[in-house]
Amino acid sequence: MYDITTSTAPKMPALGKGTECIQILASQISPDMREAIIPMLFPSLASYVTGTQFQYPDLTWKEPCGMMAHLIADSGMGKGQLTTCIEAIMRKSRRHDEEELQKLVEWQKQVKTKGANKEKPARPEVAFWFPPSDVTSAAFLQNAMACESLGAHTQYLNMPEVEMADRMCGGHRQVSLTMRNIFDRQHAGALRATADGITGNPILRANLTFSSTPFSARRFYKNEMHVGTFTRIHFSFKERQGRNGKIPRQGEYKEEFLEQLDKYIIRLEACKGQFIVPQLNKLADKLSADITTLADLADDDNLWDMGKRAVISAWKNGCILFILNGQCWTSAIGHLVEWMVYHDLWSKMQVFGDLVKDSDRISASFSKTGPKNMLDDLRDSFNEAELEALRASLDKPKEGTLRQLRVWMSRKFITYDPQTGLYTKTEEYLKGKNNH
Repeated sequence: MYDITTSTAPKMPALGKGTECIQILASQISPDMREAIIPMLFPSLASYVTGTQFQYPDLTWKEPCGMMAHLIADSGMGKGQLTTCIEAIMRKSRRHDEEELQKLVEWQKQVKTKGANKEKPARPEVAFWFPPSDVTSAAFLQNAMACESLGAHTQYLNMPEVEMADRMCGGHRQVSLTMRNIFDRQHAGALRATADGITGNPILRANLTFSSTPFSARRFYKNEMHVGTFTRIHFSFKERQGRNGKIPRQGEYKEEFLEQLDKYIIRLEACKGQFIVPQLNKLADKLSADITTLADLADDDNLWDMGKRAVISAWKNGCILFILNGQCWTSAIGHLVEWMVYHDLWSKMQVFGDLVKDSDRISASFSKTGPKNMLDDLRDSFNEAELEALRASLDKPKEGTLRQLRVWMSRKFITYDPQTGLYTKTEEYLKGKNNH
């Protein structure tokens, strides 16, 4: 379990056996931005996977779509490297889209050559796999319908500025519903007219990545803390570094690199069918239990809500790693998946910690450094009044004291001695705390 309460990002594990594709991609990213950019690469890689489902531990089948990630860093820190790396990943999609665009160009030529009284040729159905980042809402929905009818392909969009999502969703008020439907692979939500007057309610198979500064991200999501949009997005934050006067070096994306990358893209495209990855599901169960432990220690439902979807997002990344590694599991894949869960939560705490609210009030258990483990702030043996006072200092209601004590006892964090009236931290808890 990683510590998400510090101002220092959880350190990414070594990229070992089974993560070779990620190692190849990381080789082109400057060392200072690798940990921030690596989690951002999965939505683009996953867009090549169609006709494939994985079983989540809850026995539902999920596709590797609806994956959304947001890179947050100050201006001038190298966020643009993400777009460069994505362009390399999406080269095959670019070529496909160029062919689709040529179909439209030829159709327009035919329309222009027909006389006013002659029957016009029907518009060809085309599906763009990597649409422009400034796509309009009508075009996005029309493309979703085309992608669905032409093979249920996932469209992928990379938005260098998060505000571009407003245009794609038809205004900021529509962002929340659209992104929730994308994450859950739902229909668009209503019959909508496209630019050509065609109506439809397509399944939103889409993957998205965004980039922004911390200020822009806070402004964009400030009203989304409790409607589900915020928790459905994987965040990757790069904290500001000290001044060193060195210009970061990124890769040159030479032909040899592109040839290596293409071998992995072929694996993604070739993967079809339904899969159950026992090791990945076992890890998801463990991570879910660990997040629940953290939430119980902080008595914070917000952390639990964020953690549940952080596990799902990282689990989908694990599915992609499984495919990239020739449908084989390794411990290094598991280590990377686990890190991505905590890196996501840490990023949310660093950028949005003071915006997360509980019962319409700012929760004092959240700060810029994350949720507070209240048990750590108590003596090894303490009474009910001490916890009640601690809760009051954190702006938590007195009425929740007994419930929190019951949760801690049921989780075997503490025991109770009725003779002394004291609660005592268990050896199991203290040992686990020291191990972390």
